Amino acid sequence: MQGAAAALSGARWATRGRASVPAATRHVVAVAAASSSSVARGAFAAGTSLLRVRGGGCQLRPLCPVLADGGDKSRAAATAASLPADEASAGEGAGGIAGTVQLGAMIVAWYLLNIYFNIYNKQVLEVLPFPYTITAFQLAFGSLLIFLMWATRLHRAPRLSIAQLGKIAPLAVGHMLGTVFTNMSLGKVAVSFTHTIKASEPFFTVLLSALFLGETPSLLVLGSLVPIVGGVALASLTEVSFNWIGFWSAMASNLTNQSRNVLSKKLLGGDEEALDDINLFSVITVLSFLLSCPLMLFAEGVKFTPAYLQGTGLNLQELCVRAALAGFCFHGYQKISYMILARVSPVTHSVANCVKRVVVIVSSVLFFRTPISPINALGTGAALGGVFLYSRLKRTKPKDS
Repeated sequence: MQGAAAALSGARWATRGRASVPAATRHVVAVAAASSSSVARGAFAAGTSLLRVRGGGCQLRPLCPVLADGGDKSRAAATAASLPADEASAGEGAGGIAGTVQLGAMIVAWYLLNIYFNIYNKQVLEVLPFPYTITAFQLAFGSLLIFLMWATRLHRAPRLSIAQLGKIAPLAVGHMLGTVFTNMSLGKVAVSFTHTIKASEPFFTVLLSALFLGETPSLLVLGSLVPIVGGVALASLTEVSFNWIGFWSAMASNLTNQSRNVLSKKLLGGDEEALDDINLFSVITVLSFLLSCPLMLFAEGVKFTPAYLQGTGLNLQELCVRAALAGFCFHGYQKISYMILARVSPVTHSVANCVKRVVVIVSSVLFFRTPISPINALGTGAALGGVFLYSRLKRTKPKDS
């Protein structure tokens, strides 16, 4: 999902500064960081057994917007103009430090929410192996938060035309299928193995960009794909939890997600009325939920009925809490990722995403006590190193025509 916005942000990054995030954005980050901390305490105290966990809820803080009248703005401007040069420079330095600290907090919240999404999601999928149903639930939870965001004016709701919806609909299809395939893979193999396979996303990016956008990669970029492909192959050969369904589901997730990113660049790249990153993500999420409902009913039927869940012998309350926490983390880490993308360049975001994948793999191995052989670790490390190298090379030569 982040790649769709990154494809659009790359072209306009060179001509814009790093705008400061508004108060509403800082409020969202604070809520996400606080929630992720409470989630962290619940998860690591719980262990891997779903039925022994006592989950907790998440409460949103009330928004207190700060309003300033025109007189205050005029006085502030006059005061700033009368400041000496050294005081003004000191103010800019303090603002730079504050912005860096805020960005660091956003990245930490991004990583934490992603870690606990994978933990909670894996636990739910182990006892309720219905990836279509889980996907629809997660997208529904995200859509609810999005409508609350628009209703409370944390972010202005977009005005969409029929033409814009027509362009965004294929992206929503790719996002929905990518989420389904990811959940399918997480239900079949270890979390660490799923993310090792998903590290091969750059291979699909280069392939699809060459086929549909006519972009010819440099030899250095092609060379960076060698350790990615080789590392994934090596890790697959030595993976204890290897399963063909889990493997091909993760590969299908790569294909659908990168197809979405390439389509976003092709369909929305020249749109003068393009949505901002947050609203693009929000509209794609809502459309993905609407598309996931008929697919869920066709593939699995209705599985979240109390009668069915009680018949499985599971603890209904704890299952619902875990599913809700997974849905919150799923939406939260993607939202924060878009907020980070609005502050940094797409290449910097890509490098941070590579580090995030390392953190997720290591944390899942520790939490689930996944057995890792030295050769498996070598393959995973080679794949992640190739992704990092690819990201750096794309910065030096972002686009070859």
